[in-house]
Amino acid sequence: MKIKEIVNALEIFAPLPLQDGFDNAGLQIGLTDAEATGALLCLDVTEAVVDEAIALGYNLIVSHHPLIFKGYKSITGRDYVERCILKAIKNDIVIFSMHTNLDNAPQGVNFKIAEKIGLKNVRILEPKENQLLKLVTFVSKTQADEVRNALFEAGCGCIGNYDSCSYNLEGKGTFRAQPGTHPFCGEIGQLHEEHEVRIETVLPAFLKGKVQKALVEAHPYEEPAYDFYPLQNEWTQAGAGIVGELEEPETETDFLRRIKKLFEVGCVKHSRMTGRLIQTVALCGGAGAFLLPKAVRAHADVFLTGEMKYHDYFSYENDILIAEIGHYESEQYTKDLLYSIIREKFPTLDAQLTRVNTNPIKYL
Repeated sequence: MKIKEIVNALEIFAPLPLQDGFDNAGLQIGLTDAEATGALLCLDVTEAVVDEAIALGYNLIVSHHPLIFKGYKSITGRDYVERCILKAIKNDIVIFSMHTNLDNAPQGVNFKIAEKIGLKNVRILEPKENQLLKLVTFVSKTQADEVRNALFEAGCGCIGNYDSCSYNLEGKGTFRAQPGTHPFCGEIGQLHEEHEVRIETVLPAFLKGKVQKALVEAHPYEEPAYDFYPLQNEWTQAGAGIVGELEEPETETDFLRRIKKLFEVGCVKHSRMTGRLIQTVALCGGAGAFLLPKAVRAHADVFLTGEMKYHDYFSYENDILIAEIGHYESEQYTKDLLYSIIREKFPTLDAQLTRVNTNPIKYL
């Protein structure tokens, strides 16, 4: 298969429009028309990771953190990023990154962490806003089922844990076909009334092009009428962080010790103990300090993340236990998530997790 097929599958799982404004997820380096010889999966792209891909004969590296964040006016090899760029280009290696789009995606990075911890009833801590559209279209009643099903197949109609959601209202549509047209019903030059159905449904904004194409292809009218409206609703299926519950409550000490063992961390930084049992857990892989107020409002007993700022520990010390396990450590299972996405779609592709520990932080 071609590299672009793998890239497309990754973008379907975690569409690039879900990334945060500061981010630079997506294709970093290379041409995707080449046949894939193998995929190396990592958190960070370093020179050692590129060397590993070369040794394996792989021409695709999929990382969580983007190699390129800032603009470069020249590439001379003066830092590790430029050296990785040069080495990848010289060896025809494509580098593709899945960062905050994968963090924010349904079943993304934080869902993987929640799965490892054993949380149930998981939901997004900070749902995405301004990501939904409402589609309204009108079609002859005899063709309504066909059009509606095409819209659902294209990704419309998902609300929470429900799919195939729509509202349908019957009414009367009118039109007059002009010379040179080929009307589905009615006569050219004659005002026509048609028993129609108004179909309303919702969709993620990034699917607009796909949905519009599906609508036009399925609609019997030569000039189908439809409107897209932006919605201000939260999209509860995508966003930052996770909150969920443990099967059984744990003491704060037992929870922290279990996390330390599960994530194989040298130490767990935490705030002063509250003396309460841990039942509701809020979490965010990587740098999650911005979600601490949301965790408190969600009545979480603990907020688990990769890194916090010193002064954040003072903000809610009597309201919630804060636990910090390291940026790299908190996101280490992202490689497994990338592997499962690729393995499901391309079972014959040679793919593996990097053997390089790219964590730049060391502990005595």
